[in-house]
Parts: sequence; C-alpha cells; structure tokens
Amino acid sequence: MTSLKGFFRGKTSIQPIWIFVIAIFIFFSFMSEYFLSLGNITNILVQTSTIGLIALGMTLVMINGNIDLSVGATLGLAASLAVGLQEISMTLAILAALGSGMLLGAINGLIVWKTGVNAFIVTLGAMLGVRGLIFLYTGEESFYSMNFAFSDFGASTIGPIPVLAIIFLLCTLVMHLVLTRTGHGRNTFAVGGNPEASIDAGIRLGRHMMINFIIVGFFAALAGVLLASQMGAATPNLGRDYELWTITAVVLGGTKLTGGFGSITGTLGGVLAIGILRNGMNLMQVPAFYVLVILGAILISVLIIDKKLNAPSTKEVRI
Repeated sequence: MTSLKGFFRGKTSIQPIWIFVIAIFIFFSFMSEYFLSLGNITNILVQTSTIGLIALGMTLVMINGNIDLSVGATLGLAASLAVGLQEISMTLAILAALGSGMLLGAINGLIVWKTGVNAFIVTLGAMLGVRGLIFLYTGEESFYSMNFAFSDFGASTIGPIPVLAIIFLLCTLVMHLVLTRTGHGRNTFAVGGNPEASIDAGIRLGRHMMINFIIVGFFAALAGVLLASQMGAATPNLGRDYELWTITAVVLGGTKLTGGFGSITGTLGGVLAIGILRNGMNLMQVPAFYVLVILGAILISVLIIDKKLNAPSTKEVRI
C-alpha cells in the first residue's frame, strides 16, 4: 500500500509533469468531442506503450548518469527476428528477439564499464552498427508474419482494454517497485548521484550499470516484439527516432541528464504527455510537424526551468 501512495506523488507534492498532463487532457476534452471516448483513450495507451516500455528502462540508465541511443535500432532488430524466425518456431523467434535486446544491452554496458568511454559515444556506435545488421539480416526487405496468432495478439483485448496497454501498465508498476523498493534501485540513485561515494560505500558501479543497460535492452526488444505483433510485420527502418522520443519522455518526466534523480511515475507522465499531445492535435487536424515544434519548445523550456531552479548558489562562469 505504501508503494502505491507515492505513485503519483513526489516526496512532498504532485510531480509537475502530472499537472501538465491533466491540463492538456482537460484542454483536448473540450476541443474535441471524440477525445474522451473509450476507444480514443485506449488508443492513446496503445500508441504510447511502445515508447513507454523503452522509457522505463531508459529511466534507470539515465538516473545512473548514462544514456542509450541504440534502443530504436534494438527495437528494429528484435522486431525483425520475431517475425523472420517464425518459420522455424514462434517460441524461438520471440526468445531470440528478447535475447538480442539483452545481449546488446550487456555489450553496451560492458564497453562503458570496462573502457570508461562515454555511454553517448558507445551507444551511438551501437545504433549505427545494429541498424546495419538489420539491413544485412533482412536484405533490405520487410518481413510479414504468416502466423495469425502472432498478429491477433497485437490486436487482442481483455474486456475493453488492449493487451498491449495492460502489459505497459504492469511493467510500469513493476519498474516503479524495483526503483523504489529494492537495493538495486537505491544503488542506481547512489551511483548516478555520487559515483565516488558509491565506490567508498562498496557499491559495484560496473555491475549496476550493466544491469540497467540489460534492462533497457530487454524493454526495447519487448517493444519491438509487441510493435511487430501489432503491425503483423517488421521493416528495416522500424524504430527510427524512437530513441529521441524516449529520451524526450524521460526528461519531461523529471529525470536529470546528469543522473541521480528521476522516477518511473514521472516518466509515465512524460510518456502520456507526448501521447495526449500527438493524439489531441491529430483529432484537431493539426499537421504532424507542429507537434514536433511544440514538443521541442516544451522540452527546451523544461530544461531551462530545471537549470534555473537547481542553479548553484555561487555565480556561474559564463563564457
């Protein structure tokens, strides 16, 4: 019960992103008669589930003080394996897809840990390399699922709620508990907030970084499998720009790029904010590129406000 009390709250007050989510939810409910329909609400949850799943893992990585730019490519590879290997075995295809994400995450984490190279550079290289592997594996062709059970799963519901939305919400709850109620979660904050003090406290930095990279790799692969199931297909370009959407959602949710601070509930708010904005503006027939402009402006504003609120007491040197 205690774990759920703070689900939508920070230590003392409601997280700012949820005020924004409520505001735009009310705004679009007045602007479009279709916005509040059950079909549209479930549609928002399904549309946000893919980026949302990746954002859960990205939150841990960013709290650690790292970043992973390869998640979009990992999603694309997992989707291609999930569809491409179905001729051999459905179980093998899904296991191979999820395993590929965890393996790529482990490789990223190991390189960052052992070499000390910045995670931005390591995962940027991984993003390019994995995308190349996808084109080699697929021969630049799209794969289509011939297994109707796989395709039907992506469109299945439990009552009125889509299964994809339920999976996303359950994973959100699990990751919230992991981050707030486990030793690994506490150590994730400690490592991101003060690596030197963490070492003195006996925390194994490398192991925790690797675990979090494996977690984000798993969620990127899971998102790829579910997206392929929803589409009934996989394309070589699937997942492009997803890393940017994911990082935007996590930062909007209050996770600091410098590490040491963040929450799963904030990330959920960031994901929903993006989903509601895109959906609401689409219902208002606003061209898609305006959504990008607005989101970009909101993200920059959030970073500026955060910088001002958390500025050190001493004067900063401006060049």
